[in-house]
Amino acid sequence: MHDVVVVGGGPSGAVAAEDLARAGARVVLLDKAGRIKPCGGAIPPRLIRDFGIPDDQLVARISTARMISPTGRAVDIPIENGFVGMVDRGPFDEYLRDRAAAHGAERRTGQVLRIERGDTTAVVYRDKATGEEVRLPTRYVIGADGARSRIAKAEVPGGDEIPYVIAYHEIIAAPPDSGPSDTGISERVTGYDPLRCDVIYDGSVSPDFYGWVFPHGAQASVGMGTGVDGIDLKAATKALRAAAGLSDCATIRREGAPIPLKPLDRWDNGRDVVLAGDAAGVVAPSSGEGIYYAMVGGRVAATATLAALESGRAAELKLARKLFMREHKTVFRVLRTMQDAYYKSDERRERFVSLCHDVDVQRLTFEAYMNKELVRARPMAHLRIGLKNMAHLLRLVPETYA
Repeated sequence: MHDVVVVGGGPSGAVAAEDLARAGARVVLLDKAGRIKPCGGAIPPRLIRDFGIPDDQLVARISTARMISPTGRAVDIPIENGFVGMVDRGPFDEYLRDRAAAHGAERRTGQVLRIERGDTTAVVYRDKATGEEVRLPTRYVIGADGARSRIAKAEVPGGDEIPYVIAYHEIIAAPPDSGPSDTGISERVTGYDPLRCDVIYDGSVSPDFYGWVFPHGAQASVGMGTGVDGIDLKAATKALRAAAGLSDCATIRREGAPIPLKPLDRWDNGRDVVLAGDAAGVVAPSSGEGIYYAMVGGRVAATATLAALESGRAAELKLARKLFMREHKTVFRVLRTMQDAYYKSDERRERFVSLCHDVDVQRLTFEAYMNKELVRARPMAHLRIGLKNMAHLLRLVPETYA
């Protein structure tokens, strides 16, 4: 009998397993292996601090973010007093799984099939090496198995209805040197800078989200996301590579996956299952950022499960969502409002990039991103931003200004 089986070995599941093992729980980390999630790989300083990520896991340190509008205007936003770290999800996720095992989590490799209940609860999976079905008796289950979670669909109300966009990217060999290109999407001038992340707000790339070019040291991630049916993700990414002068770079791998758009209203089944990470829908609206929130989701799921183990009351599992929303609900609401307001059309995207020219917007946005909380210390700056935001949405100012 195990205390907890964690299904899914991404950042969320690995953190949950590590925290449980550190606390002395008998925990199994079940992962199907061989899967690398498409991801830009950006992690903020708070993640590095809170989860003790060593320097050797960072493949790049980003000092500038470039926002590119539908007409090709570029706004460079310097990252003051720090950097954004970049990770390669393949080795990064494996590092987190290894760290969980080093603290006592038992690793298993296979595909989860179902949860069975009789005298005890058991997770049934197909072993990767033998192909046989294996039962893992357990007191509790953490479902951290992604946006199309089998655990969520089978166990948690609403788990089969989570909205998502499809993200697709190509990991390419980074060029030794690249200047602006006048080919591809309109007349974009992204170029390539190994210390800069490019975010492209353009309906020809994505009608409802954005495209990106993110450096990964010797490699780079180029991709886009959309929830609109019928969009050719590979064609859009090909055009994006051309616009950035990256068409001739060797393609190392191609990956696609769903990215959830909204946290589920409920994360537990009231009995023996709690969700974490993408399975619970915790990807930030507007930015699509997921690694930090996944790891926080794993941590609060572990906290809730430990409380249930100690008290014997399944009601403690509700603590996971309560803890997460207490700290991050307002940020998610603000980001959702931004996405709904500005991602509707190229005219709105143009105005959004124009708004990014504003120094107040730049400073408060990156302070909030770096520290994962809304900045309340500058009330006049918030007031100015609010007024400028309304002016753009009401079309009281020109679309473009410097």
